[in-house]
Amino acid sequence: MARGAIGQRALTWDEVRHRFEDTNPTLRAARIGIDESKAQEVTAYLRPNPDITTTIDQIDPFTTNPYRPFANALPFLSASYLHERRHKRELRLESAQKGTAIAESQLADQERTLLFNLRNAFVQALQAKAVLAVARENLTYYDKVLGVSSDRFKAGDIARVDLDRLQLQRVQFETDVQTGEVNVRTAKIQLLTLLNDRTPIEQFDVTGPFEFSEPAIALAELHDVALANRPDLKAAAQTVDKAKTDHRLAVANGSWDPTFGMDVARNPPIPAYFGFSVTIPLRISDRNQGEKARTQLDIRRNERLQEAVSAQVFSDVDSAWATLNSNLVLLRAYKGSYLNLATSVRETVSFAYQHGGSSLLDFLNAQNDYRSTYLNYQNLIGSYLTAASQLNLAVGREVIQ
Repeated sequence: MARGAIGQRALTWDEVRHRFEDTNPTLRAARIGIDESKAQEVTAYLRPNPDITTTIDQIDPFTTNPYRPFANALPFLSASYLHERRHKRELRLESAQKGTAIAESQLADQERTLLFNLRNAFVQALQAKAVLAVARENLTYYDKVLGVSSDRFKAGDIARVDLDRLQLQRVQFETDVQTGEVNVRTAKIQLLTLLNDRTPIEQFDVTGPFEFSEPAIALAELHDVALANRPDLKAAAQTVDKAKTDHRLAVANGSWDPTFGMDVARNPPIPAYFGFSVTIPLRISDRNQGEKARTQLDIRRNERLQEAVSAQVFSDVDSAWATLNSNLVLLRAYKGSYLNLATSVRETVSFAYQHGGSSLLDFLNAQNDYRSTYLNYQNLIGSYLTAASQLNLAVGREVIQ
């Protein structure tokens, strides 16, 4: 069931994640699958049911004494029970329990992937808000410049065509604002969909740091963390272990199981007697050879799959690390130089233009350079945070916030 309105307070990443874990229908359905797997453990550990047979023979309805049709009847009662040898029941339970452990690891892996999608949606919302803030700041600054230029036109300091070109340029900044507002709404809609929340867009917001930081962990450490935490790698190892248990069960199923029986009856002139029996199947042709061979091959197949998953873990970590560092190189350059240069150029050229020391073309180019530089910087931060999420996904836990 979806949550109700959450008010005007902006949600942090931890709050969004907790809501997601509580409300996402995919995760809730997967948790039910764990309960189903645990129910299969009960079935696997059940004992065989005993059999009871009762018979009454030689009923004589045509006897000379119609009141004694059961005088010569022979009642017979027997019971039998299959005794499972070689710990078959225990092995079935062990296999079912390992199946549950695999299902839990697969749930953790599914949650890892879904949290990556949630984190990306959260980052996109923060990025859209940051880009919108830059677009509004650019529009506000440009409106101030237009105000000054309008005063200069009235004073005869600039030509009408220059003022018109300045006013025409404003549409670009206004478009940025409108596009930013649409992107913010779209990002919030995507986030609400993942949260299974029906809160109106106007009442939903998120907050959090939208900045980059230098990672405090080396690539070799990330490899170790991934090997220890990746749930898909854990599930692969558990699958190999379960395959070995299934092979032991197949071998056990190839052994014979005796059926013990007991019977009680009467046979006049013997008033009552009882007896015992043991039935032993002769495993001559069917010794479960096919299942033994299949489970042995299944062990080898799952070992190869485990190796493939392990190789994929290293590939995922290395790729995410390379992408993260590629973004860091550009972000360091922007923060250390390009942002300050763009601001300095805009302020200098704007001051010069307002005092007649610069051309209109130089002024427009300086505005566009500042706009594109700051928008690129915000988008680079978004790319960095997405790469950080990709690295967290590859490692199996959050190593970069």
